Amino acid sequence: MRVLYHVPLSPFSRKVRMALKEKGLPFDLRLENVWERRVEFLKINPAGKVPVLVEADGTVIADSVAITEYLQEVQPQPDLLGGTPAQRAETRRLVAWFDGKMHEEATVNLVGEKVMRRFLGRGEPDSATVRAGLANIRMHLDYVAFLVERRTWLAGDKFSLADIAAAAQFSCIDYIGDVPWGHQEAAREWYARVKSRPSFRPILDDRVPGLKPAGHYDDLDF
Repeated sequence: MRVLYHVPLSPFSRKVRMALKEKGLPFDLRLENVWERRVEFLKINPAGKVPVLVEADGTVIADSVAITEYLQEVQPQPDLLGGTPAQRAETRRLVAWFDGKMHEEATVNLVGEKVMRRFLGRGEPDSATVRAGLANIRMHLDYVAFLVERRTWLAGDKFSLADIAAAAQFSCIDYIGDVPWGHQEAAREWYARVKSRPSFRPILDDRVPGLKPAGHYDDLDF
C-alpha cells in the first residue's frame, strides 16, 4: 500500500490527498511533524517537507507538483488537467497561482502566523502579517468569483487540479475561520460544491490537537 506523509494543515498535503481520492488510488495517511526533523523522514526526503508519497515498491515522490503530475501519468483517468494543450496550460497556471501567490500572500500570513508559530514555539502572531493575510484573502476570493462566473469550474467545464489546489489553500484558512465567505457569494457557492465531493470529505474530518475548527468548517451547507 502506498503511503502519504502529511501534516493536517498543509495545503500541499491536502492537494495530493484530494488528487489520490479523485483518481481512486488507495493510500495510507501518515502524520509527519516536519518541525521535529525526524532522521528517518529526512532519509526519505532530505528537504524535510511534506507531502511525500511512497509507493508500495519503495518509489519516493516528493513535492505536491511532482506527485500530482506523477499521478496523472500512472492513472490518467479521471483526467484532472484537461483534454487540450490549452486547457492543461490553464490548469497548470492556476495551480501555480494558488500554490504560489495565494499560499504566500494569504495562507502563510494566516495559518502560518496563527497556527504554525505556536507549534514552532515562536511566540504570538505578528499582527501586521495577519492583517495583510486578511486583506489578501479577499483578493483571492474575488479572483475565484471572477473565474466561476465565467466557467463551471476554475479551469473550465470540468473539475480539475486547479479546483483542488485552490480548495486546499482555502480549506486550511477556513479551519481557523479567516475566510470571509460573505465577501463573494460566487466563491462561496464554488467552495460548497467542492466540499460536497467525496474526495474532500476526509479533509473536513481533520483536527489539530488543541485547536478546534470554525463552526462551519465541516458543514456542507455552511
